[in-house]
Amino acid sequence: MPRGCSLRLRLLTLGSRKIVTQTSVDRRNILDGSRMTATWPIGRAARARTYLMCPPEFFAVDYAINPWMHPDEPADPGRAMAQWERLRAVYGGLGHTVRTIAPVPGLPDMVFAANGGCVIGGQALGARFRYPQRAAEAGAYSDWLAGHGYPVTPARAINEGEGDLVCTGRAVLAGHGFRSDPAAAAETAAVFGLPVISLLLTDPRFYHLDTALAVLDADTAAYYPAAFDEAGKAALASQFAELIEAKDEDAEVLGLNAVSDGRHVVLPEQATGLAAQLTAAGFEPIGVDLSELLKAGGGPKCCTLELREGRA
Repeated sequence: MPRGCSLRLRLLTLGSRKIVTQTSVDRRNILDGSRMTATWPIGRAARARTYLMCPPEFFAVDYAINPWMHPDEPADPGRAMAQWERLRAVYGGLGHTVRTIAPVPGLPDMVFAANGGCVIGGQALGARFRYPQRAAEAGAYSDWLAGHGYPVTPARAINEGEGDLVCTGRAVLAGHGFRSDPAAAAETAAVFGLPVISLLLTDPRFYHLDTALAVLDADTAAYYPAAFDEAGKAALASQFAELIEAKDEDAEVLGLNAVSDGRHVVLPEQATGLAAQLTAAGFEPIGVDLSELLKAGGGPKCCTLELREGRA
């Protein structure tokens, strides 16, 4: 143990289950970026994942349904495809399996596969979109999932898939406030049989939960505190032994729209400060440039729907 690190025990409660974890004062200082004076050797374990992605063949910024979208600032389709291909290659290089769904003409945001549903334990909850521009994506993704062996429960309440339903490994965090409805939490709990914690999003720039929070492993998450109300911040503190607080400049390039396999964290390359914090915490950040997709408010996680076969 590094000199000067005093250990303490922290008790987490998940329903009736209590978990005792160890943290340290110096480590917390590293994670929130306030003091980069020490390193903490942590063994992080990667696990091979299976992801569903959709090529941005028809990607465009033709309408505005979030603060990032400006139709008068068009995206470059060729560059968007090259950036997406790079993201897929990174996943393959890390040993993950990538499956693809065929894009549909007239659905420019279908590239954001995370919104197509939520899959845990081989079961799927279908998506239901708030805006009519994206409504047809729900059927396309549900059809693909059902056709590939994932029983799909159609959504009654509005939920935008893994954009707002984030699996921690022991529970599901359900964001609401801009896209998904609060009622999606109960529906999610019924489908997956897991505890569901509702989180209110308060900043329209971070319109989906996956733009303001990234689960790194079962005990660690990175988040942007300013995107949550006080109850939400308290709920996150109760769920994770360690929270990495992203700074404004990293959140503002959607640095938290990241994908972790437990060791490697794929995130926008512009989020350099967050990458340094992840390194200090024992993770291996891998930066990718998705600047064209950022014009529609998307990043690595938006492009990635995890197909979880086993129980969380």
